[in-house]
Amino acid sequence: MTESLSVLLLQPPAIKPAGPPLGLAVLLGYLHRQGVESQALDANLGAYRYLLQPERLAAMVQPTATTSLRRAIKNTERSWTLLTSPAASRSFARYQTAVHHLNTALGVYRGMNGDERLTLGDYRHGGRSEFSLNDLQQFADAEASTLFGSYFAEELLPKVVACKPSLVALSINYRHQLLPAFELAGMLRRALPGVKLVAGGGMLTSWRAELEKSGDVLLPFDHLVFGPGEEALLRLAREGVDDFFLEGSTCLSFTPNFSGLVPGDYASPEPVLPVTASRGCYWKGCLFCPEAVAPTHTYRSCAPAEVPDLLLTLARQWQVRHFHFTDNALPMPVLNALAARRDDLAGMSWYGFVRFEEALTDIQLVDQLATAGCRMLQLGLESGSQTVLDKLGKGTAVTTAAAVLSALHRAGIGTYVYVMFGIPDETEEDRRATLRFLETHANAIGYLNLAIMNLPHQSELAAGRDASVQAEGERGLYLTGAAEQQRRTDARRFIQQELLASPAIRAIVNRTPPLFTSDHAFFFDPQAM
Repeated sequence: MTESLSVLLLQPPAIKPAGPPLGLAVLLGYLHRQGVESQALDANLGAYRYLLQPERLAAMVQPTATTSLRRAIKNTERSWTLLTSPAASRSFARYQTAVHHLNTALGVYRGMNGDERLTLGDYRHGGRSEFSLNDLQQFADAEASTLFGSYFAEELLPKVVACKPSLVALSINYRHQLLPAFELAGMLRRALPGVKLVAGGGMLTSWRAELEKSGDVLLPFDHLVFGPGEEALLRLAREGVDDFFLEGSTCLSFTPNFSGLVPGDYASPEPVLPVTASRGCYWKGCLFCPEAVAPTHTYRSCAPAEVPDLLLTLARQWQVRHFHFTDNALPMPVLNALAARRDDLAGMSWYGFVRFEEALTDIQLVDQLATAGCRMLQLGLESGSQTVLDKLGKGTAVTTAAAVLSALHRAGIGTYVYVMFGIPDETEEDRRATLRFLETHANAIGYLNLAIMNLPHQSELAAGRDASVQAEGERGLYLTGAAEQQRRTDARRFIQQELLASPAIRAIVNRTPPLFTSDHAFFFDPQAM
């Protein structure tokens, strides 16, 4: 007879299947250390593998299917094999083709009414809103369905039932997970009526103020956890808790356990393990970011000296050498600790977000970081206009940003730079200042993420603006309205007509890995592309 399991942790689709989910791994590690029997299942990876099975794809093909779609389906298995092997990083052209085939093949799934869209990392339901509590309830009640329903029923649900859990926790961090998560939760409730169902994650935590104010209970869940889930899950596993809304932990864990989340199973040229040295943001000054007003996590960092040892331990344990720091921004004390252990970390590689800190203009430190395995750093420039940066509260000087890029380039550390347009009160001259900055420093910029600002309604920058969030549903994250739409239209025009007209900028954009973007960028050498 199968023994019962206390806690089962689940990640629902759909997000990029590029690596194991760190949130589940951290919770699993914490629960194991507390003596709670627990297991993690990545239903996101499972869903992609299920939907990309060649025979399943072939059965979905209509007689009117295009030659491109038929070719993609024919090459699906070969493309997945390439994408999960080192060969993918040796030829960017073959890599692009493999990603294109897989993404095209996923387009065969349109749902019951033809209004669903799935890509390698995104999911949209044209007929429903993930921000409508009524729509979410309909998915939970089986009055509506997603294209993941057959995977849930045929593969995932039997696995969950066989585990005999007493508690199932769903980690929901992104908007495109909401509809599938509620559909899955409803199926779990009907199959396991006596099991506690818990939901948490950044997406739900962003609704905290509205949910607590309205008192809305999100059925079929028994509990919602706002913030870090370690202590809340431990309490639920050990004792009865009546409250629907549960406060997150003050005691945080930084040591993940990837049992059941096999690194080599994911869509990556080589296995990459996610790690974090901090929770929350140490800066908390950006006026466009809701983290500055209503942080998902109160900022905390682990002891910097422990971070190199964590990498070394995980490398031995899981036979990996690549790591992704998921911190909002790696703290400088952690970077200094990594640099100090450069000899021990030689042979590894890692990447993550940093701020444009003055300390990163220090050539000696940057060289040491490169020796310690720093392959690429992600940097939120946002704008090349000092006026805009000051309005945003970035705490960044354009001159410092230029010096940091130069130092990193000299040390051979790749850069993935993030830029936004459509910022409130941004002028045409501000946009052109960004264009000039990117052109001037193009040789030091490996990859670019060009975005049009969605202004979070919880951000300080949104205060007092004449807009409404109702167009995205009662739990919408961003401001909408005529003024916001015009701002975005102007930004889109500038990007298409002026920014991408620059040969230097277009070259950077063209070498950015499609769909997987920063998850795979550090496998390539931008200077050789």
